[in-house]
Amino acid sequence: MARKKKTRINVDLDLPKDDTVMIKLYTIIGLTLLLGISSLGFWIINTDFVPTQNGNPMFINMYCKFDPRFQTTYSDNQSCDILQDTPSPSTWESVDPWRGVGARGQDFDVPGLDNDTLGTYPRSLLAQQMSVTCKVKDSKPVPFTVEIRDPNGYLMTWYDSSLKHYSNATNTAKARGGGCDLVIPDVQPGEGYTIAFISNDKDETLDTVEFAITIDVYDGIPDNMNNKSLWIGPEVDFLGMSLRPAIFLNWFGFGIFILIYPASVFWEKQMKALNEVEEKFPDFLRDLAEYWKGGLSMTVAVQTLANSEYGALNHDVKKMANQISWGIAFEIVINQFADRVGTPLVKRAISLINEANRAGGKISDILVTAANDSREIKFLEAERVRAISSYIAVIWVSYMVFLLVIIMMGKIFIPAIAGSNAGDSGEEEGGASIGNMQIRSIDALFFITVFYYGVTMQALGNGTMAGLMATGRITTGFKIAGQMIVVGILGFNFIVYEPQLIGLSPPPGLNPSTGTYTPSPAYIP
Repeated sequence: MARKKKTRINVDLDLPKDDTVMIKLYTIIGLTLLLGISSLGFWIINTDFVPTQNGNPMFINMYCKFDPRFQTTYSDNQSCDILQDTPSPSTWESVDPWRGVGARGQDFDVPGLDNDTLGTYPRSLLAQQMSVTCKVKDSKPVPFTVEIRDPNGYLMTWYDSSLKHYSNATNTAKARGGGCDLVIPDVQPGEGYTIAFISNDKDETLDTVEFAITIDVYDGIPDNMNNKSLWIGPEVDFLGMSLRPAIFLNWFGFGIFILIYPASVFWEKQMKALNEVEEKFPDFLRDLAEYWKGGLSMTVAVQTLANSEYGALNHDVKKMANQISWGIAFEIVINQFADRVGTPLVKRAISLINEANRAGGKISDILVTAANDSREIKFLEAERVRAISSYIAVIWVSYMVFLLVIIMMGKIFIPAIAGSNAGDSGEEEGGASIGNMQIRSIDALFFITVFYYGVTMQALGNGTMAGLMATGRITTGFKIAGQMIVVGILGFNFIVYEPQLIGLSPPPGLNPSTGTYTPSPAYIP
């Protein structure tokens, strides 16, 4: 006799699981504390709040392993990768074309680091490349010569990209316009360099001459630092704008944002989910009362309502129905539901239902009363949010007005004041003088720094107060404060943090002389 094949029955029990919300929250808080404190730490060691003996920010001494007791030299800076000097292009273009040129020249200076700044560092390692481009037009094929002489009057040797070789003069003839593209590998700093254009035909002149000189200049300021050796971070080009998103000031805002925003967003998301459950809870109680009035027991009523639509409450209703089908007492089931939700509103209603269920009597009236009570509480909460929303809008508007005023002061007012009393470079203290009164120059970066700290703290205070007024939860306030901090960071980075305001000086110019002259005949020593 053949044996019957056994049938395996799989039972999927949706048993209560450990709630991981608090574990996730504590994990987020731990990570944000680590990242936030690290950001604030990076900010503070790049400021003047922690003085050092050699004047460098603490970050520079720590990263480059400098002894804070000794002033660093140029050689020391070049030994550290974040302090290495890189050349910046300095360009001089002829404003108006030279017309009718037989022989014409003009002097210019080559900027760079002096020997006192370099110290023992070899100047040969700082090659300043010069590039010269020109465009010469004439109605006839007139040959011409380009001369570049050093301060001693000697012709300099360059590489002519058109002729593909090194030379100390060009001698090309092209009809209706010629050009030049010259490169001198290294030009030492000095005053009195000369560029000259000479027609090789004594009976003809060049109709127009246009030229541009570009020299890669070393100014002693690393790319990631300003002229006070404060960290401004790498340059980022975005939509045609030059941004410094890693500037030390931003790390103050980054640190506060990281500390308050991620955990607040997570907790507000959980509160929103619980609020959606509470919104449907009065409907569930009212339907439960109706089924009770129809003669169904609580257990049967819950199992029947499991097929109804309660939005965010659907999962919990079905779980209660499954637990009742497993033989769990109704009182235990609803107590577990109250523990899962964990809000005072649900716990209060469940407590009423338990007491009514144990005492007997007209439970439907108790359910209706609990439903009305819960509905009224949710209505009052919604009414509070609606009433406070206008005040939150006022807080946002006041913050935006404050931010706009600060940005306008940082963008227009402070640069104007700094420029008006900059004074002559020869003055010891800087500034301007009116009669016997000396007006000292101001540091634009100092005021920009104070403005940014003020905007960030204003965002923290305003946002926290707005959230407390809206929901009574500080996490809501931190969420709004984080949004305000981001707005402040964007406003300062896109509008205020210009190179001259954050202490980044433009490359020195070539300082061409005010007039031209007629050079002597070309010669090659």
